[in-house]
Amino acid sequence: MIAKFLKSLNGRASNDDVDSRRIHERRDVDNCIGMIDGQLYPIKNWSNGGVLITADAKNFSVNETKDVTLKFKLSNRIVDVAHRGRVLRKNDGQVVIEFAPLTERVSYKFKQIVDDFVTQEFMHSQQV
Repeated sequence: MIAKFLKSLNGRASNDDVDSRRIHERRDVDNCIGMIDGQLYPIKNWSNGGVLITADAKNFSVNETKDVTLKFKLSNRIVDVAHRGRVLRKNDGQVVIEFAPLTERVSYKFKQIVDDFVTQEFMHSQQV
């Protein structure tokens, strides 16, 4: 217990890597919306692990299972990714939904979405 306390007193240099509790990188740059129970919601950010939506928290219950369809606008088409998730937490106008383990198909679609975004960013960076 004393060793744990002493370790907590150790400071970190500002350039040290900071531990993150996130398993998956959050993406907030993609052009997408979410559909849950026939209702459209703005997506604040998403990852392979879940999604943060802007919504009235009263309409969701913690641990409730929901079918979520994310709709992404890619460079030449719209891609729908349907998956199931569980409401992890909710607060002032935001709801976090944790995805069930991804299927191979959903993982592939997420990879396509990220690849499209990276390609578009590269193309924009090359334009003068």
